[in-house]
Amino acid sequence: MPGLYPVTFGEIELLRDLDRQDGWMLSKDGVPQSYVDLQDPTYLEFEYVRLMADVIDLLPEGPLTCVHVGGGACTIPRYVAATRSGSRHIVIEPDGLLVDLVREQLDLRSVPRLKVMVQDGREGIARVWDSSADLVVLDAFAGATMPIELATAEYMSDLARVLQPSGLLLVNLADGKGLTFARRLAATVLGTYRHVALLAEPGVLRGRRFGNLIVAASRAELPVDLLTRRAAGGLTQARCVYGEALTRFVAGASPIRDGEPVLTPVPPPAVFG
Repeated sequence: MPGLYPVTFGEIELLRDLDRQDGWMLSKDGVPQSYVDLQDPTYLEFEYVRLMADVIDLLPEGPLTCVHVGGGACTIPRYVAATRSGSRHIVIEPDGLLVDLVREQLDLRSVPRLKVMVQDGREGIARVWDSSADLVVLDAFAGATMPIELATAEYMSDLARVLQPSGLLLVNLADGKGLTFARRLAATVLGTYRHVALLAEPGVLRGRRFGNLIVAASRAELPVDLLTRRAAGGLTQARCVYGEALTRFVAGASPIRDGEPVLTPVPPPAVFG
């Protein structure tokens, strides 16, 4: 049912999509967090989620073993379950009441082979076995900001521990004018992974407006030509930055370390109306 629901870390609003019979938006403090279509999990409302799906679609065919840091309404687990039958999912989400809400109101039980760990991202990933995942998705936000403890070099190394040698890491971040945080996070990921690409809508990538950027990283080579074409040909018409262009984008920014004070970007009030 639409309405406001108390959760462990505040209050969540469930909103029905008037244009799609089974579409639901999960919002917190006026910030959209997740969108799911309960009858069509391949429908992806948010541009950045479509970008992540484009990258996942380029992985070798077959089921995937996935770890998701940040749950929300579990949009990506639902997508992968629908497009790659037999996939397995571990979702790490610290808000237990939110998990209960999504189970009861948004039919999370319908997603096969999905296990939820009610822990924060650092504690949860420490419990995942070495070299056990084909895909790790880091999409964790406190309101509209990424928790800084999930953006450090030490945490990126722990995510690499969980991935198989050919596994893929996807990170969703948000930034605005100057892209200072995005540059530092890209530098952090580059310190752990040999192959890294950054995908975003051109206006966001130039720092003209606040928005989401996706980092794709692997110790194995990424299909950057296919990524570039897929990103440019999609509804978002995004750009894919890698190699020397990514080095220029980072422009000597320093990696983020545990315990270091870092200003995380906050969206302007007008972004979410």
